[in-house]
Amino acid sequence: MERVIGIDLGTTNSCVAIVENGAPAVIPNRGGYKTTPSMVAVTEAGKRLVGHIAKRQAITNAENTVYAAKRLIGRKWNSPQVKNAVATSSYRIVEGPHTDVRIALRDKEYSVPEISAMVLQEMKIIAEDYLGQPVSKAVVTVPAYFNDNQRQATKDAGEIAGLDVIRIINEPTAAALSYGFGKNVEKTIAVYDFGGGTFDISILEIGAHGVFKVIATAGDTFLGGEDIDARIIDWLVQGFKEEHSLDLRQDRMALQRLKDAAEKAKCELSSVRETEVNLPFIISSGRNEALHLQRTLSRQTLEELSADLIERTVDICRQTLEDAKLEKDEIEEVVLVGGMTRMPRIQSAVAGFFEREPNKGVHPDEVVALGAAIQGAALTDDKQEMILLDVTPHALGIMTFGSVFEELIPQNTTVPTHRQKIFTTSRDNQTAVKIIVMQGENEDASANELLGEFILTGLRRAPKGTVEIEVTFEINADGIVSVRAKDLDTGLEQSIQVTASSGLTRDEIKDMIDASKDDLVDRRVSEDFEAAKQEAEKIVAEIERLFPQVEQIVASSDFGRDAIEKARAIVDKARAAIAKKDTAAVKEQLDGLTRTHRMFKGVVAKT
Repeated sequence: MERVIGIDLGTTNSCVAIVENGAPAVIPNRGGYKTTPSMVAVTEAGKRLVGHIAKRQAITNAENTVYAAKRLIGRKWNSPQVKNAVATSSYRIVEGPHTDVRIALRDKEYSVPEISAMVLQEMKIIAEDYLGQPVSKAVVTVPAYFNDNQRQATKDAGEIAGLDVIRIINEPTAAALSYGFGKNVEKTIAVYDFGGGTFDISILEIGAHGVFKVIATAGDTFLGGEDIDARIIDWLVQGFKEEHSLDLRQDRMALQRLKDAAEKAKCELSSVRETEVNLPFIISSGRNEALHLQRTLSRQTLEELSADLIERTVDICRQTLEDAKLEKDEIEEVVLVGGMTRMPRIQSAVAGFFEREPNKGVHPDEVVALGAAIQGAALTDDKQEMILLDVTPHALGIMTFGSVFEELIPQNTTVPTHRQKIFTTSRDNQTAVKIIVMQGENEDASANELLGEFILTGLRRAPKGTVEIEVTFEINADGIVSVRAKDLDTGLEQSIQVTASSGLTRDEIKDMIDASKDDLVDRRVSEDFEAAKQEAEKIVAEIERLFPQVEQIVASSDFGRDAIEKARAIVDKARAAIAKKDTAAVKEQLDGLTRTHRMFKGVVAKT
């Protein structure tokens, strides 16, 4: 059976998991880490770096290193969130050809799904290396509050990475699957998911026999650890400005160093009361004098800096409980998910609101990927008895006269579902009507997300309000929205399958898929060479360490001198192959190097 991997495509870190022998497990990367930074960089030589290697060079290559791309995926250029990112990021964000968002790295502009695809491809490689076979199918998680465009952009990223994304599921739902998997529990739980870039709260009923039913979900796709980091950065920048009258934000490298220091300080303050931020030579003054930044940040100050952000999550929890028509005491367990839930103040805020100590029994960084893997196994294995009933996170409807949003499918409706509503014409003798499909919660339609539009023509001429149009909305289990409009007098009908847009055309996606395949081939070749080179260099170093002793022992005989010369020739050939970056030649020399090393060890052992 083809393996399906589960991927948590996170803002700060990403994680990949698989179900093996009936149990979900996270797959570690080459460095042995279970999570990989969601960072991408392009070096001066034009080489792509992903994950830990990208993070390690972020300070010296700040302008060409991307972090938190997930906060931009599926967004329009003119959105306030994009404007915020443009003002605060150390890399360059520019407008794309379809009013979408592009990121400029070196001499090329990349779409956000393309950047996310590089991270997904890294997850695919980690899984393939572990399983020893190709992987083409995945379940990928997204924040519960993502709209359809953001979800489609994530699917496009998967396609560019060479993955068939068989299902997109919500992160809190995935966490609940992992929490309840194999436990046969019957509970109403709240999943409080505060990650690096997004916040979600979902309330679910877990029933016997593996039924997971989402009752209500809400969140904020631009609220997370990144914002708490930003508050620390502001505090550091302001203090430095007061002391030296210099704005550190003007220097991209200084900004990246501040970001690193803020994230580190935030993490440390989860276990200590205060920490020192010490950044020597952060910037030079106008008199070429090197200036240093040194400040002590206390847990109390951090809590004051982030108090309103934490309170915002509590307000969303309050509203979600109301939407679910539940009281606090009806929630039997509160599960904490996401790296930010390690912060003591967040834990106490959750405990204070729900009036119970939260459950810390799941791993906040791994539980979402594990849940995605469980869902992947359930979709491909008939023996898996699990039913997942999710909801639509945003209301769906149409724009009516005067830019009013008329809701047909309310927020938190269980999918699949369909709803109908009858509308009438708004003008005398109107022969056509434009159906504008929207997603959102605002009564003003222009403030919501446009999903698609179509025109129903051929209406009979009649006074306004007398021609009745029946509009039907339908959502299937995959979240695909279909809308139909029908003239009840004539039976004329027009419909549309709403395919959300990531801002990319099919041709662009095809070109990106091809570029991604080429990069993967180059990368595999490069990794193959790197592995052979490391092995050869290790043996060469051992041989050279033994050379003086061996020469001393065998130099008196002709046979010994001949063996030494041959050994030197093998070492020289190996060095030449490494210098030429010739993988085949390096591998060819490995046999000779191994034999020489064995012989040298034998000679030394006999004395």
